[in-house]
Amino acid sequence: ETNTLPFHPFEMQQGDTLRMEKEHQVLKEQLKEAQEKYEQLQSRSSEEIGALKELLKKSVEETEVSKNELDWLHQDLEIKVKKWQQEKKENQENLKALRNTAKKHTDTNDRYLKTIDEKEKHYNVYLNTYLETSNKLANEKVKLEELIKKSQDDCQECVKRAVKAEISVLKNWKETEVCKLNGIAANAEANLKVLKSLSSSASAAPKLKPQIDSWEIFISNVKKQLEKVEAEYEEKIQRVKNGVRNCLTKMEIVDLPSP
Repeated sequence: ETNTLPFHPFEMQQGDTLRMEKEHQVLKEQLKEAQEKYEQLQSRSSEEIGALKELLKKSVEETEVSKNELDWLHQDLEIKVKKWQQEKKENQENLKALRNTAKKHTDTNDRYLKTIDEKEKHYNVYLNTYLETSNKLANEKVKLEELIKKSQDDCQECVKRAVKAEISVLKNWKETEVCKLNGIAANAEANLKVLKSLSSSASAAPKLKPQIDSWEIFISNVKKQLEKVEAEYEEKIQRVKNGVRNCLTKMEIVDLPSP
């Protein structure tokens, strides 16, 4: 453009033109630096754009693969959805059947609960009856145990008295038989003494010798029987003391014929 307006002088101050030329030169250098930077940036941008294009191409390929996979996933999803719907339908039918079964079980459970309540009432009645009877029986048991203990004590006392009585009877029988045999032995010894005194003469000795021998044998037999009686009665007495029953039997005594 051309400035047609009158301008005189051309410089407001001295050196404006030179200063403007210097500024123009500085601006040219700045423009050159900016152009170099722009070229560098453009080169770097070209490289980045190439890399981005490669990345974009790779992303497009991956997107294509992902799209194919997505299509496959959609197909698989449709299959699974159909399967799930079928399973859902079957599950609903099963759930319906289970609800019907649960209702039946609930009804049965209610009946059982009602029956249990009735049984529990009967059980409580029986339990109370049992407890009353058990308490009565327990009291009767205590009384019976006391009676049994008293009876056992009485029985022990009776057994003691019976043992004493049996021992007393056996001792009396023993003393009676011993006394009887001692008497027989004493009479025999007296007779033997008389015979021995009579046999002191030489003429009577041969005749009295058999009688003396008979009386000596008789006295020996009486003493043996006496020992036997004492031994058997002592054995019976000892058995009675040891608690053996049915020992109260009289000993059979064999009568010895005197010479």
